[in-house]
Amino acid sequence: MAVGKITPLLDPARIVLHLQSTKRTAALNEIAQLLTVHPLVTNFDGFYAELLARDRLDTTCLGNGVALPHARTEHVKEIVLAVGRSDTGIAMDQAGELVRLFFVLGTPKSKPGDYLAIVSALCRLLRVSATREALLAAATPEDFIGVIRTAEDKIAPPVPAARP
Repeated sequence: MAVGKITPLLDPARIVLHLQSTKRTAALNEIAQLLTVHPLVTNFDGFYAELLARDRLDTTCLGNGVALPHARTEHVKEIVLAVGRSDTGIAMDQAGELVRLFFVLGTPKSKPGDYLAIVSALCRLLRVSATREALLAAATPEDFIGVIRTAEDKIAPPVPAARP
């Protein structure tokens, strides 16, 4: 996997475009449940407990209606990602900002560099309002992944031309 690429982590089966939950913890649970049978999650209950503990420490809101709940944990073998989208928005902190896009991330404690690369890539993609709007409008999980792929292609560093 290319370091800092989001698309290899995305699977349509792990993207829910219409969260049923309207409260923060219930929404996190609904999204995290998409990872229960992920082959890289060795202990879902342990991962989920650490995800909630991290979420209680400090807000995971990035602003602009986006949150990145995450856990650096021994309970995943490699980085895992599940996505949830709320139609109406969910208050994630005391400020009451409504979050519509949730990227739930689990990363191995042993790979802090990979974790930072993915978080950085997500932040670069999601700071572009047109990308966020396209993600909110995506009709299917496949369309959602297509938006991320297009955004990644736009910010990918240029490949140097081959010399003769």
